[in-house]
Amino acid sequence: MKLKHNLHRQLLIITLIVFALIYVSVIIIIPKALTPIYEKSLYLYLETPLGFIKNDVFDSDIQSNIGYIFIQDNTLVESNNLKSIIDLDADKILDKIDKDHGKFTYHGKTYYYSATSDNNTYKISITNNDYIKEIKADIIASIFPTLAIVLAIILILVAAWSQQLIEKISHLKQKIDNLDNDDYVDKYHYKKEDEFKVLSSAIDDMKLTLKKQEDYKNQMYQNISHDFKTPLTVIKSYVEGIEDGVQDSKEGMKIIKDQVEKLEIKVHSLLYLNKLTYIKDLDDYQDEEIDITNLINAAVDKFKVVRPDVNWIVNIADKKTVFKGSADMWEAIIDNILNNFTRYAEKCVKVTIKNKKITFYNDGPTIDEKALNDIFSPYKKGIRGQFGLGLSIVNKTLKFLGYDISVKNEKNGISFIIK
Repeated sequence: MKLKHNLHRQLLIITLIVFALIYVSVIIIIPKALTPIYEKSLYLYLETPLGFIKNDVFDSDIQSNIGYIFIQDNTLVESNNLKSIIDLDADKILDKIDKDHGKFTYHGKTYYYSATSDNNTYKISITNNDYIKEIKADIIASIFPTLAIVLAIILILVAAWSQQLIEKISHLKQKIDNLDNDDYVDKYHYKKEDEFKVLSSAIDDMKLTLKKQEDYKNQMYQNISHDFKTPLTVIKSYVEGIEDGVQDSKEGMKIIKDQVEKLEIKVHSLLYLNKLTYIKDLDDYQDEEIDITNLINAAVDKFKVVRPDVNWIVNIADKKTVFKGSADMWEAIIDNILNNFTRYAEKCVKVTIKNKKITFYNDGPTIDEKALNDIFSPYKKGIRGQFGLGLSIVNKTLKFLGYDISVKNEKNGISFIIK
């Protein structure tokens, strides 16, 4: 896409605007601000000759840009060059002078004067503003070439810097455009550590994360398909067996019913997990509280029937066993953990509530350290190659409620700790 206002052009325009402001400041604003200093210097320039110039020198031309008026014994004498400086009679000039030094305007032009008295002689020196104009012109003439050179150098530097900036931005855009392209090879090399390199590294990390998520989703879809395919295959086989008369219908219907119940549990778990993923408003769940002692006892009684050979122990050390969340959510947490334990426990399952922590322990096989980080991921293979949604539901539900769950390999067995 062709940009109408690309960054390179914007930077150059900004630079030109800045220098235009500097130019206006140097050429117009600063000279005006320095005018009082120029005038102070001019008054000193006018005052200095009054101490030694006498009226008898007026008989010859004074080649100067300063005109003089002397008043002695009621006699007014003016220098020969006065008319060339100001086209005004000397007596009219005196009407405009009322201080030791000052300025006045005549015919749109500014005139400066300095006056002093010496031995009954009143002396006045007067000049126009050509002196100040010359000073301003000299300053501008000396500054402008330097300013132009500086502007040219900065424009070159800004152009070079903006070109590098645009290259880096174009490189980042190219990386983002190729996030899903596994064949893309990044050949750009950053010469220095800056924010662009940090952002480039962040994009690389994001690409790896997206790749892992995509691989994880593909694996999960495969595992879900396999998990659903097995009971469906069994159901289909028994339905065909009953239709062909090779399978007892009563026994076949019992097996079909069992498989349908398994499928129903899997579907409900998948829907529940999806609900936890997309639920937005958790305030009602987080504000609700439940005493989980009865839920734990009820769950233990339920799973005792499944594994009567296991010693089930409940140890409630805390007087207060109230936790945030609804009864349905905690029932899902407890049931999924204990259902997992029924598959692996050998002789003992123990549930302990102490110091506001809930510990679920079973004496089954420990988990490989490499698999501990993924044990709560949906359909990640765990012990003995088993996979499912139960522990993922546990983890997501607890996170929504503000609790953490961790897994710890014990000397004999494994513990799930909620705190």
